[in-house]
Amino acid sequence: MIEWNEMHLAIREQVRRFVETEIAPRREALEFGDEPPYDLMRKMFDTFGMKDMALAQFEARIAKEKARLARGAGEPPEERKARGGPEALNEAAMRAIPVIEMCKYSPGLVTALGVSVGLTANAILARGTIAQKERWVPQLLTLEKIGAWAITEPSSGSDAFGSMKATARRDGDQYVLNGQKTFITNGPWADTIVFICKLDDGSPPEGRKVLQFVLDGDTPGLERSKPLRKMGLHASPTGELFLNDVRVGRDRLLGETEEQPARSAAKETFTAERTGVAAMALGIVERCLQLCVEYAKTRVQFGRPIGDFQLVQLKLAKMEVARMNLQNVVFRQIELAGEGKEMTLAEASACKLYAAGAAVEVALEAVQLFGGNGYMAEYQVEQLARDAKVLQIYGGTDEIQVSQIARSLLSG
Repeated sequence: MIEWNEMHLAIREQVRRFVETEIAPRREALEFGDEPPYDLMRKMFDTFGMKDMALAQFEARIAKEKARLARGAGEPPEERKARGGPEALNEAAMRAIPVIEMCKYSPGLVTALGVSVGLTANAILARGTIAQKERWVPQLLTLEKIGAWAITEPSSGSDAFGSMKATARRDGDQYVLNGQKTFITNGPWADTIVFICKLDDGSPPEGRKVLQFVLDGDTPGLERSKPLRKMGLHASPTGELFLNDVRVGRDRLLGETEEQPARSAAKETFTAERTGVAAMALGIVERCLQLCVEYAKTRVQFGRPIGDFQLVQLKLAKMEVARMNLQNVVFRQIELAGEGKEMTLAEASACKLYAAGAAVEVALEAVQLFGGNGYMAEYQVEQLARDAKVLQIYGGTDEIQVSQIARSLLSG
């Protein structure tokens, strides 16, 4: 894939109009007024019929899973191969285009949406029983319910599993959950929470099984903080979760078995999160470049538009190079989907490392090009610079990406 086709361009234009008429005018409220983004997200889903499409895809998937169970077979090769093709390519493009366009004004909104519809729903889709999928996933995919994926703890940032202290203890046919989670996207408002913890079976903590439970937001014993104040992503509510002797049945345990490979499931979630950063970064870079080109043409210093000066031209040229590279990364991801393939964790880490760095560099250069104006909240490059920085932190820091890439190379 080397460019958007006519259908992609038509969809992009529709999404762009929605963003410019619905999201852009509310940027101040989302950024500085503590306005939750969820009604806006639902309006977008209603506008583009995304709920019906999501439900149709979900029902088709569940029907296939039930048919496989009925005949006692695994997924046949022809079905795995069928995941590719033009339809899969177009679906991947349709996922990327809204992310790119929304990130031009509100990367925070994209983060809140991605965690709810993406990470939380997909965690249940990947490891849940059919009954669990039917119970929770449709409401997440349609935004009837807002989801949160809770893995990070105050003492476990990059070392998510090694330093994890949250526990699940067996008590008859129930589990008793305790622990604290922090930096949880949608945490203050989530209706459905995937809570990741270790099984407290008396064994050494480092060797304990990792389990995933699905909790309702109003579960007794679950408390949460107000939205935390952050450097950026103000449109994405982030909070802390506190579990004190929360009792749940086995029906809340993903897969309804302690033998689910929760560690590998989390890695799959990280892979999906990291590949998504490329589209987010592309949206930030495209908007920064657009704003900088307009400013370079109209801002006059020393009697000339600043775009006449070579140092300014160099900044613009480097931004365009970053935009082209990021677009090619996104196209590569879409192309892989068309081939029925997915990136490995190391490949996703490489994408995230480059994309996050490019977005931060371009956004900071945009602030520099705008000078004193760029440091003012009135000018959008200030927001984009703050928002871009988190791409180097969440979903695994730059340092973790480097480690993952290097381990993959050295083990080959």
